[in-house]
Amino acid sequence: MTGKYVLGLDAGSSVCKAAIFDFQGNQKAVASRRTPTNRPAAGWVEMDPETAWEATVLVIREVVAESGLEIGAIEGIGLSAAMVGAWLVDAEGKAVRPGINWEDCRSQSILDRMEVADPGFLSRIFQSSGSVLQQGCTLPVLAWLKEHEPDTLSRTAFVLGYKDFLRLRLTGAVATDRSEASVIPGNACRRNRSDEMIALFGLEDIASLLPEVRDSETVASGLTAEAATLTGLREGLPVAVGAGDVPATIIGIGGLRAGAATAILGTTCMVGVCHDTPVFEPPDIGLLFSLPGDGWYRSMVNVAGTLNLDWAAGLLAPETADGPDRLARVTAMAQSVPPGASGVTYLPYLSESGIIAPTVAPQARAQFCGLTPVHGRAEMLRAVYEGVAFALRDLVELLDFDGGRLMLAGGGGKSPFWAQMIADILEREVLVPAGSEFGARGAALLAATALGHFPGIQAASRSVGGDGTLYRPDADGSQAYRPAYSRYNEYKACLLG
Repeated sequence: MTGKYVLGLDAGSSVCKAAIFDFQGNQKAVASRRTPTNRPAAGWVEMDPETAWEATVLVIREVVAESGLEIGAIEGIGLSAAMVGAWLVDAEGKAVRPGINWEDCRSQSILDRMEVADPGFLSRIFQSSGSVLQQGCTLPVLAWLKEHEPDTLSRTAFVLGYKDFLRLRLTGAVATDRSEASVIPGNACRRNRSDEMIALFGLEDIASLLPEVRDSETVASGLTAEAATLTGLREGLPVAVGAGDVPATIIGIGGLRAGAATAILGTTCMVGVCHDTPVFEPPDIGLLFSLPGDGWYRSMVNVAGTLNLDWAAGLLAPETADGPDRLARVTAMAQSVPPGASGVTYLPYLSESGIIAPTVAPQARAQFCGLTPVHGRAEMLRAVYEGVAFALRDLVELLDFDGGRLMLAGGGGKSPFWAQMIADILEREVLVPAGSEFGARGAALLAATALGHFPGIQAASRSVGGDGTLYRPDADGSQAYRPAYSRYNEYKACLLG
C-alpha cells in the first residue's frame, strides 16, 4: 500500500511529542509524554536516556493508534529535538551517562578560565558561529567532561545531540545535521563543524567522537527490526536525518523564507528573522541557526519563555496545576488585573544559565519588583505575562526588524490573551498560525522532502504557511502598557547595568 502520511517526532526538554501529518501538513493525530529533566547538582541539567527512549516508543505507538491508520499508510519519520548538550554512547549505542541538556551550565568555570587567559575568545567564537556561546553547548560540555570525567569519555564512541541519540536507537545510524553542527559552536558560513573551535577547547584528541554531518532533508536509514517491534511500525521505514527544534519549528510554521519574522514562545523565548546569507550583526549577541535549504535564522533569545508562567502558576496558583482548563484558569486570574499589574514588574530571567539578550548576563535571575502588601497572586501572575511580552519587545528591537507582522509559535501562542498582549506591547500585527505541533510538523516535512514529495524544503515549508489567527495592536492597549514597559526598563537597567 502506498503511504500518504509522515510521522514527526519533537523531543523537547520536558515533553516528547509525536504527530502524524498528511502531505498538505494537516495533523491527523498527536501524542505526548513528559520527559522531566534532573538537576543532580547546582547548574547541572540532565535527562535519563532510557526515559527519553521509552517516551519516544510510547508516543509513536500512541499516535499511530490514535490516528487509526494502517501501518502501511505511514511513509517515513522525521526527527526534531532540543539542541546541543551532549548524549554519550558506547560502540553498541548504549548511553554511558545521563544526557546533558542545553540549559546545563557546569562548564562556566572552564569558560571563566578561558576568558582570563584570552579575553577575546568569546568574540572569536561569535565570529565563527554567529552565536553567543552558552554553557550547555557541546564543545564546552565536552571540555568539562574531559577534565572531570575522563573515564566516561574513554568508554564513549560517539557524542550526539538529543535527536541524534533517538535516531541511533531507531535506526542504528550515527549522524548529525548541519543545524546542530554549526552551533556546538561551529562555523555558520560553512554550515558545519569547525576545526578551529574544536582546537580552541582543546578537544582535537577526541574530535573523532563527533559524528558525520549530513543534510537534514535526507534519509538516514531505516527502522531496525528491534525498533519496529517496539513502536509497532514496519521494519525498514525510512527515518530522515532531521533538524534541531528551532529550525524544525521555523519550517513547520511556514516561515522558511527570507524576511519572515518568527517568535517562538515555548520553554525558551526567541524572536528571529530568516535570511539567505548569514548575518552577524549586531555582534556578540544572539544566536544564528543554519536552516535546512541553505538559509539562516538570526535570532535573539531570552532563555526562559513559558517556563516563567509554568513556574509562577505552580507557585502562585497550585489549585490550577491539573486539568485541561489549567491555562484558562490562570489566564482568568491575570485578566482580573488591568494592564500594568497594579505596579508589579517581573523580570523573566528564570533560567539557571542567565540570559544572552538583550545583553549577555550568565548571572541574571528572575525577580518581582514593586511589590507591596496590597498586591496578591493575580497581580503577580499578570506581571509574569507582561514581563515575558516586554522581553519579546526587547528582542524585536535588537533585530531592527522593519516588517509589520510577526508569526508567533509555541505554547504561548495558544493563549489569545497573551497573543493580544504581545501585539499591543510590540505594536505590531501578530499571526498565530493554524495548528499547534510546529516542531513535529517541521520534522515531518523534512521526512516528506527526503522521500521526494517536495522539490525542496522551502517548498515544503511554503505549503503550510498563511492560515491562522491575526491579532492587531489596539491603540488604547498599546498606550496602557507604555508606563509598565518604562518601569520594566528601569528595573532591568538596575539588574543588568
